Amino acid sequence: MNGKRYSEAPILNILGQLEVGTSISDLARLHGVAPGTIYRWKAKYGGMTEDEARQFRQLEAENQRLKKLVADLSLDNAMLKEVVGRTW
Repeated sequence: MNGKRYSEAPILNILGQLEVGTSISDLARLHGVAPGTIYRWKAKYGGMTEDEARQFRQLEAENQRLKKLVADLSLDNAMLKEVVGRTW
């Protein structure tokens, strides 16, 4: 499976063409993507500007980092409770 083919700027450009009135099937054929891909992009990036998309990507990265941090701390907490809970 190939990696990302389009970055945010071309995706927003394609969605801009969609808002102008170009049909989804024409856009899909023109850019070589499936119509479902355009619908997915529209759900994720619909109505965003490039600055908003960049901020959204940064927030997603921050959210992933925080989720990992919480998972690590939860694991540490569970291990400490197990050690303290043992009767010697």
